[in-house]
Amino acid sequence: MASIALTSSCPLGYSRIKSLAFSSRSCPNPVFSHPFLPKSPSHNSSSIKPLSLTPIIRNNRIQKRHRKLTVKAAASTPAAVTPPSQQPWQGAALKPLIASIATGVILWFLPVPSGVSRNAWQLLSIFLATIVGIITQPLPLGAVALLGLGASVLTKTLTFSAAFSAFGDPIPWLIALAFFFARGFIKTGLGNRIAYQFVSLFGSSSLGLGYSLVFSEALLAPAIPSVSARAGGIFLPLVKSLCAACGSNVGDGTENRLGSWLMLTCFQTSVISSSMFLTAMAANPLSANLAFNTIKQQIGWMDWAKAAFVPGLVSLLVVPLILYVIYPPTVKTSPDAPKLAREKLEKMGSMSKNEIIMAGTLFLTVGLWIFGGALNVDAVTAAILGLSVLLVTGVVTWKECLAESVAWDTLTWFAALIAMAGYLNKYGLISWFSQTVVKDVPFLLGLSCSDTAVFNASALAITLGTIFTRVVAQVVGGLGLSWQMSFGILVLLYFYSHYFFASGAAHIGAMFTAFLSVASALGTPSYLGALVLSFLSNLMGGITHYGIGSAPVFYGAGYVPLAKWWGYGFLISVVNIIIWLGVGGIWWKAIGLW
Repeated sequence: MASIALTSSCPLGYSRIKSLAFSSRSCPNPVFSHPFLPKSPSHNSSSIKPLSLTPIIRNNRIQKRHRKLTVKAAASTPAAVTPPSQQPWQGAALKPLIASIATGVILWFLPVPSGVSRNAWQLLSIFLATIVGIITQPLPLGAVALLGLGASVLTKTLTFSAAFSAFGDPIPWLIALAFFFARGFIKTGLGNRIAYQFVSLFGSSSLGLGYSLVFSEALLAPAIPSVSARAGGIFLPLVKSLCAACGSNVGDGTENRLGSWLMLTCFQTSVISSSMFLTAMAANPLSANLAFNTIKQQIGWMDWAKAAFVPGLVSLLVVPLILYVIYPPTVKTSPDAPKLAREKLEKMGSMSKNEIIMAGTLFLTVGLWIFGGALNVDAVTAAILGLSVLLVTGVVTWKECLAESVAWDTLTWFAALIAMAGYLNKYGLISWFSQTVVKDVPFLLGLSCSDTAVFNASALAITLGTIFTRVVAQVVGGLGLSWQMSFGILVLLYFYSHYFFASGAAHIGAMFTAFLSVASALGTPSYLGALVLSFLSNLMGGITHYGIGSAPVFYGAGYVPLAKWWGYGFLISVVNIIIWLGVGGIWWKAIGLW
């Protein structure tokens, strides 16, 4: 019985495929015989039967089917398959995760202080673990917060409805809605048009070019709550194209022609514009919410803008000029910048229908934010109205809103923190804190304080900053200074501790309420202290290349060395503190904040 093995080679370079063998009886035609196969004894002329094509066709079909299946399987498998043991870990960063869990577990099993319920202590341990997770970020912030809520429900510390109750709070939704507005700005090109218009009018000199970018960014700040979105989505591409047009590129020794100064200026002023409006940075509403929980006074959109306008405007004017003097561009004129901007505007053409709708909706929404108090329309209602216009007209689609992951992430972690802090208050932890921590401050300082209501702080006072706060209270109060000087020292400690934080939200969550409580104990007007700490929570982002969302965006462009970034960041931080506490202090006195 002779057989012939048919083989096929795949053009993709895979192994040959063996087919079925053919019998000499089934395939007697000599054309199929192989020269090296022995002939069967029965293979002679007398035994040759008429040729039958049926076996050949059937076997060819089988062969093709085998080839097709094998090649398909091989093509779906990479040529070099990474062993499972060598595949990169896709989950949480393990060391930060362990640190977060360990913090909660240690506190969970510590003896419960007298005056504190077991539920309050358990929720505190979960809350503190969540704060540590937000600081170290083993997962995105929203995921960390969701784990915290899950732990509180799993341990029966909170019911499901209690844990997720803050998703009905208006403040997290305000910031999420503002992110959807930002999508409309970027999608329609209105943000770019505004920036190009400023550059075409004022960009003929390097200094004028810088100011045109600074004030166009500040103009967009109230409607785009993500400073990283403003920086990365609108201004970084524009700044890079302007630098290239002026012959300033990374890596060829021309960085200082224009790019170094312009990148640093745009970054440092982005933290200023973020501090000027409640909706200009994602964590600003968190500061407002914590302030309300602490001093029972609401910081509205207009209240924030009114207090920040004068010192913010002075900073926006002074900071670019100082950088122009100490870190000057070698090119003082930029005639190509207005030309490039005009070319871009010509290419964009006249305002599209969507741009006009976007602009009109912006005026409507911001107008309601400003005058909503008189019309009995709150900020969230105004934002919902504006977004409704954008959705109905198709400027922004709901699918695009769903794809805005940062908005939903912010909504999640924001609501989670508010819920846990709120229930710590309901569980009585705040009264315990007032009696055992903050109530001791007047005694330690030799002060009288008959009204302990100013210490009715939210539960965030029992975060990582609590022990540090008590030490600060004793040291600062022991100096016997006026509240102005004591508050100034607290401001410096709060501000420069941001070197240890890569997130404004984490810093606010860990230290805002504790510092506000101590400032109030030292005699600082509570509302003024809340506003100042809120403003500083943005300004402190300028000291490093990781402290706020716009920092890695502009630093990553590569125009400014790290040492200079940190050095000039520290210098500008001193300038900002002087302006905001000096000029700002005079302005706040004039409008009756102290």
